[in-house]
Amino acid sequence: MKTAFLAALLAAAAPVALAQSPAASPATHATTRLSGLVLDAAGRPLPGANVFLKTTFDGATTDSLGQFTFATSATGTLPLVVTLVGYELQETPLALPAVGGPLALPTHHLRESRAALSDVVVMAGAFEASDARRAAVLKPLDILTTAGANADIATALNTLPGTTRVGEEGKLFVRGGAASETRTYLDGLPVASPYGGAVSGVPARGRFSPTLFKGTLFSTGGYSAEYGQALSAVVNLSSIDLDPETQTGISLLSVGGSLSRTRRWERTSASASLDYTNLTPYYGLTAPDQRWQQAPQRLGGSLRLAHRTGETGLLKIYATYASQQVATRQPDPEAAFAQNGRLTALRNDNYYLNATYRSALRRGWSLNTGLALSREHNTLRPEPQVIDETEQTATARLVLTNDSASTWFNLKLGAETTAQRYALRYQATPDAPVYTPGFSEQRTAVFGESDLSLAPRLSGRLGVRSEYSALLNHANLAPRLALAWQLGAGSQLSAAGGLFYQTPTNDLLRVQPALGFEQAAHYILSYQRSTASRTLRAELYYKDYQKLTRFDGYNVLDASRYGNSGQGYARGLDLFFRDRYQTFKKIDFWVSYGLLDTRRQARADLAAAVPTFAATHNLSVVGKYWLASLHTQLSGTYSYGSPRAYFDPNQPGFNQGRTPSFQSLDLSLSYLTHLAGQFTIVHLSMTNVLGRDNVFGYRYATTPDAASGRYAAVPVRQLAPQMVVAALLISINKKSPGDTSVAPD
Repeated sequence: MKTAFLAALLAAAAPVALAQSPAASPATHATTRLSGLVLDAAGRPLPGANVFLKTTFDGATTDSLGQFTFATSATGTLPLVVTLVGYELQETPLALPAVGGPLALPTHHLRESRAALSDVVVMAGAFEASDARRAAVLKPLDILTTAGANADIATALNTLPGTTRVGEEGKLFVRGGAASETRTYLDGLPVASPYGGAVSGVPARGRFSPTLFKGTLFSTGGYSAEYGQALSAVVNLSSIDLDPETQTGISLLSVGGSLSRTRRWERTSASASLDYTNLTPYYGLTAPDQRWQQAPQRLGGSLRLAHRTGETGLLKIYATYASQQVATRQPDPEAAFAQNGRLTALRNDNYYLNATYRSALRRGWSLNTGLALSREHNTLRPEPQVIDETEQTATARLVLTNDSASTWFNLKLGAETTAQRYALRYQATPDAPVYTPGFSEQRTAVFGESDLSLAPRLSGRLGVRSEYSALLNHANLAPRLALAWQLGAGSQLSAAGGLFYQTPTNDLLRVQPALGFEQAAHYILSYQRSTASRTLRAELYYKDYQKLTRFDGYNVLDASRYGNSGQGYARGLDLFFRDRYQTFKKIDFWVSYGLLDTRRQARADLAAAVPTFAATHNLSVVGKYWLASLHTQLSGTYSYGSPRAYFDPNQPGFNQGRTPSFQSLDLSLSYLTHLAGQFTIVHLSMTNVLGRDNVFGYRYATTPDAASGRYAAVPVRQLAPQMVVAALLISINKKSPGDTSVAPD
């Protein structure tokens, strides 16, 4: 069935040539190369317009300047068709010479259709009911220059509304959802392991450098049918195409360094990088009394290739490898470890390959396809246990899009298949029997989606996604709908809703694979007003959880106690305001606030309660101040999270304890200069400047004390609550030396 569907998609993309047409028999004629320009009524370029000769397979898509060029061997007079969603189709007869040669065409001006939504310019000309209009998009430099982020994508996204700072883990927790409910995509392909390895008290970092990407789109709900396996949120990373120029990069850090080399040719670019981090010298100087047996250490490298094929095709290949090690003695309430702590050691090895290809086809169709392969191996030693786990994943994806299906709508069809293999080797002690659960999964998904022009000020997006899991032996159907209504210049009201499914996580499936899909329904209403320098967004949401996995927490290996009887809800309000040098001429800042009310009963929860990773109030204030005379940018981030719940077995009830509030002030400084004629950035950052002792919960002993009858406890903290990093970043052989008189943007 999967093969038949893919064949149907390909067949839909290939236009049928009219038989017996003399103009469609080009084999015996010379080649004519057509070129021209497509503009709107105001004379602005129209990228993405489809230009083709009717009854032939010859055509092209306009570039960012509205230009197109393509070759044809047809002769005689044929209709030349120009189409673009939101504009009236234009068809004009064109006489093609028999002798061939170049043929420059008059400029084509397209008129907006009466259903076009661009009658009033919204958000730089874009007005959609898509997840992109409700999402927050950060540029790479937003991530690099956000104080406290330390160039980590997830940490920077945690300054946006809808997130809760779970400092002991460092991952994304969105709108009352666990970190596993947020799915990361790289160029349209899901990433199986977006974070590096981590142990309790040592937060994880994202695997990818923000400099690899054109932008990072963070959708906190109601997202496109393109995305699956995410109950709460999607992070979509779009990598750069061709590197702009040849250069060498050297980064010298107080905790390591990196070296990169990029080479650019006319149609191809290739780059390689190597990076190494070792925090042993740093902690030896700043925290010699901490219980590091092996401070965090990482060695990694990557290769990237981009190549233009033909006029519209682009092939991109990205491969990376990273190895991490850490070992520390964690505070532990059990009597055997109370004095020296429990030794926890981790080695993480990750391999990842992402290959994508996109190209324009014929008659308005375009192709986007790709393959992602990953392998992750964790060797974990939480004394006295021995844990080895390996996960291998392969995902293939094919998407066909027609932006010229009609002036009222476009069409997007896609298929995705994933093969996954998971294996675990576990011993409670070195002398205990070996427990080796595992599973193999084959999951297939298909989706269809269309952006609709419903009225001059009303647009919509209608989509549906279906998935089948061979492991679960279940299928699902997830309809999704979004609407956007333009209120005026720069403002819109939008609504979204739909169903979202996800297979249970590996730690559940390895015990009981006979489960069902977990489910969440999203209902979202948002208002956004945007100008060139300011953005204001307010969003109300409600999320209904059903079919969450539950099990017996006192006997986690009893497969018969696993089932999909869990449920819950999350509702709240997210506010976001960003001002770029408007209120204060030298300050770019944003303020995020999230109000969250959530309850759920899932996994080993004894009752419906607030999850331990959720906070009712979350506030972030990020500011960047540019000192032009000193070529320096100062950045600051203040984060606040209200008390989180935890389970205290010494008190009646469940998840009835409350931590202190989370607070952190982070500062950074970036100085732009030239060193030996090469563009250089001197960077200094410090997290948790005020040294606040943030407590994220408590770890309790499994048995009560014989004398008092109470369960002993130790607080959960970051082992490194404060971090100072100095860096020297040098770009060599750049054609443009870099302007140190303007703020990084």
